[in-house]
Order: sequence, then structure tokens, then C-alpha cells
Amino acid sequence: MKLLLTSGGVTNTSIHDALVDLLGKPIAECHALCIPTAQWGHPMCGPTTVRDFIAAGTEFRYLSGLGWASLGVLELTALPTIGAGRWVPWLQEADVLLVDGGDATYLCH
Repeated sequence: MKLLLTSGGVTNTSIHDALVDLLGKPIAECHALCIPTAQWGHPMCGPTTVRDFIAAGTEFRYLSGLGWASLGVLELTALPTIGAGRWVPWLQEADVLLVDGGDATYLCH
């Protein structure tokens, strides 16, 4: 597993280059899954910030707004109710998981 941990997303050339290096191909050819789960546990986040993350709103232009080939959503709190047979293939097909900030303790739980 390879991780690129940033604060604020891909905000400069060196971070961009590191991301492309980890992906092994251009961002425009990669399929991303947005994981907004941590936002639900943070008092400053809610439906609007989750929407902006998923829809590549202005504040998320450096994360979900990078020009991915496709952008999907994986809400971790839903996984126990849909069964691994559905969501495991989504993970396997994704080139990258975009996990937004929020409450890390909530995300871990």
C-alpha cells in the first residue's frame, strides 16, 4: 500500500509529481473513490462540505477536482449493510482513494 498524506490536497508541483509517480499514470487516466466518512464526525463539517468534496467544489479543487477519469463515492458507514461482494470490487477497480479530513477518531471507528 502506498500513501500520500497531505494537508489541503495536491497544492504544489512536488506533491502533484509525487501523486503521479505513485499512480504510475496520469491523473486523467485514473479512477478515484471519494471517502467522506471522517467529515460526519467533525462539528465544522456536514452535508454541504461532503457535497463539495464529492462535486469537486472550490475548496476541493486540489483533491477531487484534479481531473480524474472518474470519481465515485464510498461511504464507509454503509459497508456493513451492503455486503463485501458489492464494495470490494469497487475498491479493486479504483486507482486511488481520496479521504478527506474531519474527525480521524470517527473515521477509525
